[in-house]
This record gives sequence, structure tokens and C-alpha cells, in this order.
Amino acid sequence: MVRAASRLMQRQGYEGTGIKQISREANATLGSVYHFFPGGKQELATEAIRHGDREFAGMLRTALESRPDPAEAVLAAAGLVAAELRASDWLDGCPVTATSLGTAANAPGIRLAAAEAFERWRGLVHDRLLAAGFAAQDARELAHTVINTLEGAELTAQIARSEEPLLIAGRHLARLIDSYR
Repeated sequence: MVRAASRLMQRQGYEGTGIKQISREANATLGSVYHFFPGGKQELATEAIRHGDREFAGMLRTALESRPDPAEAVLAAAGLVAAELRASDWLDGCPVTATSLGTAANAPGIRLAAAEAFERWRGLVHDRLLAAGFAAQDARELAHTVINTLEGAELTAQIARSEEPLLIAGRHLARLIDSYR
């Protein structure tokens, strides 16, 4: 149910995804959805965000560990996000952003899960930069910039149906990281 909710909300957003659609997609009865998620759609969306967080964190970790140089690793991360987005025919943008956009203000559980996801991703970049010898403050600020830029570039790439925004962002992030050495 969580995987089905995550995929549907990733493609349609929170408001565009109904609980009945989730139950059909998950091959589950509506009653079983409410049995496992008594908080209904908001509780399920919170778990869907956590699922999307784990998936993206795994992909980001793989990309960050793929190159010894952190600038090249961030460039690789941008390329991997672009390739995944293209492979989904531009449908699978960020599961955290797509689910939480427009709902976070009224749903504290969703807001908190999204905030935790972004913090985890920044932590991955931060730790990679620290391991490469960057100063703690620089690593923290660069981590914010990397995640914020990738998020915006992913949305732009999805709308434009083009990898170019992500690839450009990756190149500029790599240059920015190199400028701190």
C-alpha cells in the first residue's frame, strides 16, 4: 500500500490521488487500507514520503559514493536523477515534493516527514563533503545548495521533459564545490 501510494502521489500529487485509487493499485480492500492506516490518506501519505525518502537517499548515496571527487559525485547524482526521470517518461519527479506540495501547511505529519527527508539528503551531501576535507560550515551550506538546486532542476526538467536543467545544474554545482577547495 505504501509503495502504491508513493508512486501515485509522486505522479499525481497528494490532492490528485484518492484512497480508493491507492487501494485498487495495491490490490487491497478499502477496509484493509483503513485498518493499517487508521489516519487515512494523511497517514498513508506520510508513510509514502518516508518510502520515497529512503528510495531517493539510496540513489543519492550510490551516486555520491560513485566518484572519489565530491564535485564529480554531485555531477553524477544530477545525471542519475536525470536518467531516472527520463526513464519514467518524465512522470516520476521527487516523491517528497510531489506529495507534500500544497498539503504540508495543513498536515503536520506530512510536513515533518518531508522536512526529515530533505535533512537526510542534505546530511548525505554534507558527510560526503566533510569526508573530502571541506570545512564543516562550508559542507553544511553546500549541502543545502546542492539539494535545493537538484530539487528545482528536477522539477524544471520534468516540466520541460528534458534532462538539460539537471545536467546544467550538476555542472554548476560541481564548479561551485570546486571553488571551495
